[in-house]
Amino acid sequence: MFDPQYTISPKLLKNIKNIATLTYELNNKHFSQVVLVEMIKQAHEISAHASTSIEGNPLPLTEVKKIIKNHPEYIRDSEREILNYNNALIWLEKEVKKEVQFDLQFVLTIHNTVVNELMPIFHCGKLRTEAVFVNDPIKRKTIYWPADHEDMKPLMKDLFDFVERNKNTIDPLILAGIFHKQFVVIHPFIDGNGRTVRLATKVLLSSMGLNTFNLFSFENYYNQNISKYFKNVGVEGNYYDICRQIDFTSWLEYFTDGIIDELLRVSKALERKNITPETILYEHHNQILSYIKEHDFITDKIYSEITDRAKATRNQDFNKLIEMRLIERVGKGKSTIYRLK
Repeated sequence: MFDPQYTISPKLLKNIKNIATLTYELNNKHFSQVVLVEMIKQAHEISAHASTSIEGNPLPLTEVKKIIKNHPEYIRDSEREILNYNNALIWLEKEVKKEVQFDLQFVLTIHNTVVNELMPIFHCGKLRTEAVFVNDPIKRKTIYWPADHEDMKPLMKDLFDFVERNKNTIDPLILAGIFHKQFVVIHPFIDGNGRTVRLATKVLLSSMGLNTFNLFSFENYYNQNISKYFKNVGVEGNYYDICRQIDFTSWLEYFTDGIIDELLRVSKALERKNITPETILYEHHNQILSYIKEHDFITDKIYSEITDRAKATRNQDFNKLIEMRLIERVGKGKSTIYRLK
């Protein structure tokens, strides 16, 4: 049975509290739908670029944006890697809105999408059936020998059992971080392990309340210092010699550092984009949105009772929020109500 070693260090505890605060603050701010749509698009571009760049894809972000936008018919493998990752992001963004069954089969499907037409079909979406090893490109020597391929199914079963068994008892950030590193340690695929686990971790975080698909790209944090990422997420030696000695604490500190970094980046970017005459929200706009969040809907009569704004300006307030695609009008005349879009 998989039983990881880790300590709730002062730094890790501080990070978890910081993430909770930043998430709460971000969730209680209101942004233009136009701004959000643009940020979602950018997040997909950054994620596709960063996650493939970590694995050695040479294409710059400017080229990645063109590929995602134009979807060229005849492409090289480096371009296919980008499109595959973006396709996986789009598919998973829809899946997480449902109740996802986070299991091995689901992760195999992610892998199949990520490596589609980049590997022989009998390796796509399949656990490896042969030995692999991890080389250090700088030292030019093998530094890690993962578990034998015969042990892939039981090791992966242990990992998913651990997640299922502890999803209501271990903090979601810790659980997702442990899953991420242990997946890398097991190294279940011939290729595509990194891209697959980064997407799977996003799904796991989302299922536990932190959706990193729409606006966030924690892959970008890893890509800023790839050597540091590999040093933290990887291990050295023979799996069977070290598997019971791995301490996940430093990785969990680094993992949560990355989420904080991305929350801060997105929050600042949203603030910058949101401060224009067309998109800025004032206290009276936030009154409407906060009331709807608490009561599901608002009417002009209710709004008149919580504000001193005149009828004409109240209409302007509603119309601005409708134009920003934050709310929608339902019904006509006196039966008109306003709900979140």
